Amino acid sequence: ADQTILLVPYIRRSMVEYHDVLKDLGYPITWDHPDIREKLLYIDKTPQELWYEWRDYRVMDEVHWWGWFIDYWMEGGLLRDIFTHKKVTLDHWNELMIRPFGTREELRYDRFGDENAIVRDTYDPHCAKGEISNGCAPVEVVSVDRLVDPSRGPAETAKIATALLSDSKTG
Repeated sequence: ADQTILLVPYIRRSMVEYHDVLKDLGYPITWDHPDIREKLLYIDKTPQELWYEWRDYRVMDEVHWWGWFIDYWMEGGLLRDIFTHKKVTLDHWNELMIRPFGTREELRYDRFGDENAIVRDTYDPHCAKGEISNGCAPVEVVSVDRLVDPSRGPAETAKIATALLSDSKTG
């Protein structure tokens, strides 16, 4: 089926895990970073001082990315800037997508056009062209942490089951 169920993990734990993966990969700055380091994932424990250094330098930008990710899905794929939340053009969006490790300064809104321009609603082409027939807005939002919790997991599992059963392609 082609519907969206948004799985949201706990941000504090996710940030630590995300940092550990970045560290194991050698803190890549582009998508074409050599993937040979993938074999090194989770072999060694990350030194705490490296986490604190990265956290102090980068974590607030990552929180913006986190919020932006959730906004993207909850607004059905509406294209927005990561840090200002202003609407963006498809060209601006495409630039953001090829710079996943960009800093706030590198991705500053005014670098991509007139800061005061009025931008009409533009949606991710995958959402707008019907590639996901029910649209990109999730039919359900599930907490990953609740999902794996023995007491709250059944309720989260029921959300997924209900969404799947409600779709003619999977139900």
